[in-house]
Amino acid sequence: MITAIDISSLQPHPDMDGVDVVIIKASEGRTYANPLRNEQEKAARGAHKQVAWYHFLWPGNIQAQAEWFVRCADPQPGDVLACDWETTTAHTAATCADKDAFLAAVKKLCPRLRVILYCNLDFWKRHDTTSKCGDGLWIADPGASPGKPRVKHPWVIHQYGIRHGTDVDVCNFATVQAWKDWAGVPKPADEPPKPKPPASKPYVPPSFPAGLAPGKSKPTAKPLQKALRTAGFMHIADADLSDTYGPRTQAGVSRFFDAHPQFRSQGKPHDVALGPRGWAFLFTLAYGRK
Repeated sequence: MITAIDISSLQPHPDMDGVDVVIIKASEGRTYANPLRNEQEKAARGAHKQVAWYHFLWPGNIQAQAEWFVRCADPQPGDVLACDWETTTAHTAATCADKDAFLAAVKKLCPRLRVILYCNLDFWKRHDTTSKCGDGLWIADPGASPGKPRVKHPWVIHQYGIRHGTDVDVCNFATVQAWKDWAGVPKPADEPPKPKPPASKPYVPPSFPAGLAPGKSKPTAKPLQKALRTAGFMHIADADLSDTYGPRTQAGVSRFFDAHPQFRSQGKPHDVALGPRGWAFLFTLAYGRK
């Protein structure tokens, strides 16, 4: 089995040595976002770990919570999304119907990603009435040996204890590649081919807009966000499209550069400024293939 840790803002600098999967708290309710999530994600990806995200579920406002979760996590292809279903700090708990609705709402927002359920033995055996856990069950059973949770239902992750203040887990996969295959992590062969516009009517990308740059507000930022979304480098709802070339847009451009580094400014590994050549290629990639 492969290993995992799950972290929140309480673990600002977790030890990732020997860990295969890092599960990061993205959000809670409708307003809380883990302020360290971007730093933790960067550290995990920089250490070549698989990344998953979780949302602490509160009762009610399920659609709003699902949208907030996806917005805060801003997951990449192959990331796994989890619903954390347990007692809240207000000593309340989402209902089983809330849990099922949240899993369905997140899956609708991110249909290509795995969406799973986290809960403890008490919730699974005494609160759950449907056995719905999305694409898999992440069960917390610290009284059991690693990989031997006391549930009959198939499981994908077992949270079995705490080490140095961090929750530790095992994942029911023989290898990291098996996890990648299950999660849908893109393979090199799955990368979109270079666009081949139809010979009869070649696609012509829009002209590069003057003044488009990180941190600036231009109406052309919206078409850029849509192109990044269509090409698979950005998850964003229509309601969140903005005239601002802000952090989310910059993160999408960075992912585009990771896939196509020839368009990154030479000597700038963290470049997030899209130039004319990259603009033309991105739009052709997004819209030029039939």
